[in-house]
Amino acid sequence: MKFTLSWLKDHLETSASVDEIAGAMTMAGLEVEHVADPAAALAPFTVAKIVEAVQHPNADRLRVCQVETIDGIKEIVCGAPNARAGLTTIYAPIGAYVPGLGVTLVEKPVRGVVSNGMLCSASELELADESDGIQELPPEIPVGTPVARLFGAEPVIDFEVTPNRPDWLGVAGIARDLAAAGVGTLKHFDIAMVRGAFPCPVSVRIDAPDQCPVFAGRVIRGATNGPSPAWLQTRLQAIGLRSINRLVDVTNLIAYDRARPLHVYDLGKLVGSEIVVRAGQTSATTGEAEHLIALDGKTYQADPAISVIADAGGERPIGLGGVMGGESTGCSDETTDVFLESAWFDPIVTAQTGRTLNIASDAQYRFARGVDPASVVPGLELATRLILDLCGGEPSEIVLAGEHPANPAPFAFDPAYVKRLSGMDLETDRIGSILGQLGFLVTPGPAGQAEPWTVTPPSWRRDVSAKADLVEEVTRIHGFQHLPETPLPDQGSPSRGVLSPRQTRVRIARRALAARGYAEAVTWSFTRRDIAALFGGGDARLVVENPIAADLDCMRPSALPNLIQAAARNAARGHADVALFEIGPIYLGDQPGDQRTVITGLVSARAARHWAGPGEDALFALKADLMGLLEDIGAPVGSLQLAQGSNRDWWHPGRSARLQLGPKTVIAEFGAVHPRILKALDADGPMLAFEIVLDAVPEPRTKGGSTKARGPADLPNLMPLTRDFAFVVGESTAAGDLVRAVQGADKALITEVRVFDVYRGQGVADGSKSVALEVLIQPREATLTEAQIEALSAKVVAAAGKAGATLRS
Repeated sequence: MKFTLSWLKDHLETSASVDEIAGAMTMAGLEVEHVADPAAALAPFTVAKIVEAVQHPNADRLRVCQVETIDGIKEIVCGAPNARAGLTTIYAPIGAYVPGLGVTLVEKPVRGVVSNGMLCSASELELADESDGIQELPPEIPVGTPVARLFGAEPVIDFEVTPNRPDWLGVAGIARDLAAAGVGTLKHFDIAMVRGAFPCPVSVRIDAPDQCPVFAGRVIRGATNGPSPAWLQTRLQAIGLRSINRLVDVTNLIAYDRARPLHVYDLGKLVGSEIVVRAGQTSATTGEAEHLIALDGKTYQADPAISVIADAGGERPIGLGGVMGGESTGCSDETTDVFLESAWFDPIVTAQTGRTLNIASDAQYRFARGVDPASVVPGLELATRLILDLCGGEPSEIVLAGEHPANPAPFAFDPAYVKRLSGMDLETDRIGSILGQLGFLVTPGPAGQAEPWTVTPPSWRRDVSAKADLVEEVTRIHGFQHLPETPLPDQGSPSRGVLSPRQTRVRIARRALAARGYAEAVTWSFTRRDIAALFGGGDARLVVENPIAADLDCMRPSALPNLIQAAARNAARGHADVALFEIGPIYLGDQPGDQRTVITGLVSARAARHWAGPGEDALFALKADLMGLLEDIGAPVGSLQLAQGSNRDWWHPGRSARLQLGPKTVIAEFGAVHPRILKALDADGPMLAFEIVLDAVPEPRTKGGSTKARGPADLPNLMPLTRDFAFVVGESTAAGDLVRAVQGADKALITEVRVFDVYRGQGVADGSKSVALEVLIQPREATLTEAQIEALSAKVVAAAGKAGATLRS
């Protein structure tokens, strides 16, 4: 919604500036979006006069002009066809920004002649949509006169109208609230009744009172249509409306001035003498809805949910009720006799019509929010008076069909409720004054009554129906800045250690996986029962009695199926390579202790096209992510046993393993998902995954209940050294078992053991393999002697021997 300051002053006696008006609107609850001041943009432009205009020596369509400007005589090159000596026009100096062109003028030669400025058209200054040549001004205007003063450029306020305040869609409604806020004094204008000179020759029948309960109109004959006067064109153009003709401009003016949409029909184009308001119709033979060519030139279908205005005995649609008129009865400059409509259309029906037909007209915007029902006849009288003033003519009597909806009902109100709800301690007279200025009727009740007032909302405030609504009105008008400030009581220093160990681990795991490139997924704790059965679930005890969807009818026994399906959806949309993780619950039974918290990760291992295909690197990378994550959350990684394979058939039997603390405490499982599972879930493989049972990970043991952070004093100050060993072990011996055995040879000095080679072939017996280890030794107190190193090497060989390994010669 836009309006100018001068337009507001037609309804409000005030000396406030545009900035003060915008500030008061904001404090009164109106959301000001923007204040545009075209006068500031036009400040560099002044009136000038062409003294001489001669042909450009190097261009046929250019003229070199000597121009009298506010800066003296300037030589300016101009290409306008009407540039001539004696013409009074608009001058732009060097450095001025021309808004219509989007350029800042600089001094530069034009075909060899330097132009010291520019002569402008109205469109180049965005004062008109188009121009034929530079602007021609009356010759009596003095040189140097600011252009902004000539064109009446003034600030325009643009604000957002909330859906509950349709009265703000008229400038009069804005002025009413500002007057109540103390910005000025509201000007009250009584709308005088225009006496009809003859009976209205057009009758009205309402066949759809649920869509349009009241419809008023009158005929005006002998009117002279044509271009609107300058003041009306300027007012509409300032808010972005295009002037059409006097009759249409009057309806647009009243829509923005009083929030009262109207419509005019060319009486000569109406068929018959009756207008019918009905619902849209569909053909009994084809079932298609009737068609209407609207004023925007588009064809729309009107089904029974849409309100239609029709003539010819109700057969021919000539308008969409509350939305837009039809092209067949539109007014032109030749129109002399008109039928003026003022009606009230149901907001819900009008809003749905706009959505169905994709129309957002000014009328639809207002009716959808709720036009004042009591403005039907006053709006018609006001429009009649304006048309008679601008176009002349003779009005008929008013024809009125139906009746408008009842006004809002009164309700009891205690002014003391303002303090109870808002904390503002206001005088009773102040509360009553605010409500009265906003149009509420306040009636005091008998003395001693529990609710001393009866308040009746005005017809344009149908959003007010309770005491709290009145408190809001009083509060916003008195000023939200006056709300009392009461600080919250001091709760002391915040408590520490609010996270449990498990919550801390979940937070660490989430950050660690995100740092490794995994994206977190949040999926349902449910899945389909047949899918749950693939992962060892599907027990009848875990079937949901009232599922939110047919495919979410069972509590999930694993987070893997949801992640697999999420990866498949990504692949179907062109994102095949994804890494996802989820931290959440799984359900192994119907008892409270059967719920587990798991950390599940999944990698879609679909590689780019390559002759080798996806190799083992992806699986070892997944294992590295898993081991790193376990170490981050404080799991005893050094004590974990790696067991090949899994007893769960959703893992690939040859490409999966489990990490455990003994045979009964499985910490995690990882590996490739079985192709059978992927096929059942309609997912392309391969996919690799891991699942950590967070409940099975023991909490780290700390002294004194806290973990001591490593400081600089704990860092070794001696250089580490490495020794390489090659051991021959049986083919079935896991390299990890050998690593753990060597690591335990001297936990004080051996900090890390790495496998760097596995060899099978010549020199190694069949059924055996050679595993080469790099042992990292970190001295602590002094540099190790050769004898100490030899002794440590002996311990390593002995520890490996206990694991069934012999030193390779």
